[in-house]
Amino acid sequence: MTAPPKRPRNSKPKPIHHASDFGLDVMSSEEDLFRWFLLSFLFGKPIQSNVAARTWQLFVEREMDTPWAIAQANRRSLVRLLDEGRYTRYDEVTARSLQTCMEQLIRDYEGSLMLMYEYSPNEDEFSKRLQELYGVGPKTAEIFMRETEEMFARRTE
Repeated sequence: MTAPPKRPRNSKPKPIHHASDFGLDVMSSEEDLFRWFLLSFLFGKPIQSNVAARTWQLFVEREMDTPWAIAQANRRSLVRLLDEGRYTRYDEVTARSLQTCMEQLIRDYEGSLMLMYEYSPNEDEFSKRLQELYGVGPKTAEIFMRETEEMFARRTE
């Protein structure tokens, strides 16, 4: 019998977050679905989850929690918001990624993740479409889609 692989001393497993942990119900509204997407986008980056959660809260408080608000924001104001959330080393790249992603979501899906869902015949296609958005990789898609399983289950009922 072999021993499990050792993690580095200071390495803790990343916590698994759910939309409900943040008062979101993705089945209830497009707004909550997008807020979960924004939070998943932040969680999917190489940053501590408490930093991502705090930064997401700033986005919500500042009413920067729609694709249009982020796409139309002044880049410097986005960078300042990310700095305030402690994204110091990733502020510029994250601001650029977020704006590019939102511009693409608006252009391709009228800013609607529900529209993307409706265009997707199954979960694999939905994941593929998500990952076509700038800055969304497999990890971000995985985090986001934890909460969309029920949407697809209801579709088959």
